[in-house]
Amino acid sequence: MKTVHDDTGKRYLLLKRSEHASLVRNPKNGNECYIQNDRLEDDTDESPLETAARTISDPVRTLLTNVHDEATLGLLIELDNRGPLGIRTLLDEYDFCESDLHGRLTVLSAAGLLEQVDIACERGYRATKTCTTALDQLPTASEHDLGAVAESSDGTADSSS
Repeated sequence: MKTVHDDTGKRYLLLKRSEHASLVRNPKNGNECYIQNDRLEDDTDESPLETAARTISDPVRTLLTNVHDEATLGLLIELDNRGPLGIRTLLDEYDFCESDLHGRLTVLSAAGLLEQVDIACERGYRATKTCTTALDQLPTASEHDLGAVAESSDGTADSSS
């Protein structure tokens, strides 16, 4: 599979090429169609997987590629929900050692998900607009969903919640 674009610049994933036309898939909606070969050019700028990934909004892609565990995601959610927090508050209230927290804050700031601010003459952090936009686009489970559909390892509903 490779990435191609038509004469209007629209990107597709090439599925099959024949003598006169090629079967392509629109990565945004999954629709497949045939396009004349003389209207298509190979796109060497990005791989098919990058083309598929670009169907996700920039803020969500930034979040997904920079948050590698639940604790880091939880840190972003807390900063987004609670507003800017000082570094001492982050160390006191959350289960991070100083070097681990500093590493996470550095990566998230470099990615544009957090920004450093001053809070009462102390260094602090707040979620950026990019972070807030990304978090707002993610689906969340309601309290009912969390308690009602816990599945045990054998696939039966767990009634202990």
